[in-house]
Amino acid sequence: MSDIHVSQTGLVLILIPHNFNIGPNQLARSLPGTDRRQIWWIHHRHISEEKIQQAITGIIDSYNRFSLPKVWGSGKQASVDGTKWDMYEQNLLAEYHIRYGGYGGIGYYHISDTYIALFSHFIPCGVWEAVYILDGLLKNTSEIQPDTIHGDTQSQSCTVFALAFLLGITLMPRIRGWQSLAFYRPSRGTRYKHLDSLFTEVTDWDLIETHLPDMLRVALSIKDGKVQASTLLRKLGTNSRKNKLFQAFHELGGVLRTIFLLQYINDPQMQETIHAETNKCEAFNRFIKWLAFGGENQVLSSNNRAELRKRIKYNHLVANCLIFYNVSEMSRILNEEAQNGRTYDAEVLALLSPYWMDHLNRFGLFFLDQQRNPPPINFDIPIALKEQEAEPMLV
Repeated sequence: MSDIHVSQTGLVLILIPHNFNIGPNQLARSLPGTDRRQIWWIHHRHISEEKIQQAITGIIDSYNRFSLPKVWGSGKQASVDGTKWDMYEQNLLAEYHIRYGGYGGIGYYHISDTYIALFSHFIPCGVWEAVYILDGLLKNTSEIQPDTIHGDTQSQSCTVFALAFLLGITLMPRIRGWQSLAFYRPSRGTRYKHLDSLFTEVTDWDLIETHLPDMLRVALSIKDGKVQASTLLRKLGTNSRKNKLFQAFHELGGVLRTIFLLQYINDPQMQETIHAETNKCEAFNRFIKWLAFGGENQVLSSNNRAELRKRIKYNHLVANCLIFYNVSEMSRILNEEAQNGRTYDAEVLALLSPYWMDHLNRFGLFFLDQQRNPPPINFDIPIALKEQEAEPMLV
């Protein structure tokens, strides 16, 4: 077995089988000088989810030094979305996804408005995705620190609005079917001209005032890292008469969501911004799935939750590396254009995207030697075939 030390080469080497989903055995057969046992050892003994996230953070901070991403966004906004990864049905972690169909899990990603992916999770299909919407921002240690988060329809929950507000995060989800959502009026006697039919609920200010100290203590606990936001949102996901804390969060969130909905309806520019940011997340989902082309139909075969989380992180890291490379090349080309006297408006550069794939060769680069003759084929080569005994003839 050849000697491969845990160097930068060794660490980069394990990205190949775990991002492209081909496994260490296939890599060892394809890359002379490597051994599947060495790849396995590095992956299990030297690489953790935290170390992969540290590498991702390093890429993000270096990416943030370019000027081009600042044309796309300020870094103060982020969007979240999940994409389904297929898994075998005979898997303890696989669940059937009603919307996408088939068994699998969800890769859940936080994408900056500058297009770089900040954080990633692996969650089951049956879980309510919105409970993880705040974790990525709170665990993000990069230089890009968003304070506004955009999500899909699942993010319009009142409890998520309330907790985000107490954590100092502005929640601006993409709303589909806002007409079916409850609008809260401040008191029963309050009436609004032309809009009164929208308001179907009345805010219970006494309940909010009574439990506000408890809600603030919860927010401080999350800020200190003593409890995760997703853990709390799962606890608050059950509406019960005994669960007064849930009711208080729901009432506060109802007020905040009502204010947001009124702004959302009245401001077409806000609607365009939210849709543009969430579209970046959907484009990233296509980009990251395009990178994991190996394996059998992109199926994650592991039955270990920690292993699956590392697979998602590996894929996330490779995606960020290619985004970094694309921006580097785009910046170089734009610099050459500027030296030749051609410049572009910011509105034109804003139409660019680092999720460019046409110039990337996922399958490697091979050279065709037309002067090399293949060896002759021996069609009569003997094979180890056991002779069968003749069957007795029937008389």
